[in-house]
Amino acid sequence: MKERKKKQADLEKLRGELQSAPSVFVTGFTKLTVAQDFELRKTVRGAGGMYHVIKNTIAEKASAGLESAQVLAGLKGVSAVAYTNGDPVALAKALTAYAKANPTFTFKAGLVEGRAIDLSAIQELSNMPAKEVIYAKLLWLINAPAQRLVTVLNGVGRDLAVVIDQGVQENKFSS
Repeated sequence: MKERKKKQADLEKLRGELQSAPSVFVTGFTKLTVAQDFELRKTVRGAGGMYHVIKNTIAEKASAGLESAQVLAGLKGVSAVAYTNGDPVALAKALTAYAKANPTFTFKAGLVEGRAIDLSAIQELSNMPAKEVIYAKLLWLINAPAQRLVTVLNGVGRDLAVVIDQGVQENKFSS
């Protein structure tokens, strides 16, 4: 058993991490092998997140008064949290892909930017494009009219140059 001071340190560390993480996914896992757990942690880190196995009572106490209390209250069974300060879509995609490959890994609840979501919303979130893709599409939409305008303006000058060049080649300008 852990000493009371160690439990209190764990609680304070988890509370600090939950305060700074707007997106939290509560998961359940049973019968994961060490290799599967290692792969899961690597996948979560690759998506810009953190993953911790938690004791339900410590998680409930650590989240008291925070937005994450909505999803961490009353947990039963073996639980873990995956959270991120970055893109929640990337983390949801990584966790969903891992859950498909390992059926023993399950979702219990989620919190995305202060809003509790259910299991179907986690699936929908994982189907969304990443922030970078959305930004690229938005920049293309902003840039497209300007590019078309430049193409039209360049076309007039190019056409004029072609007509003048043809006139010079056929000696139309000689007097």
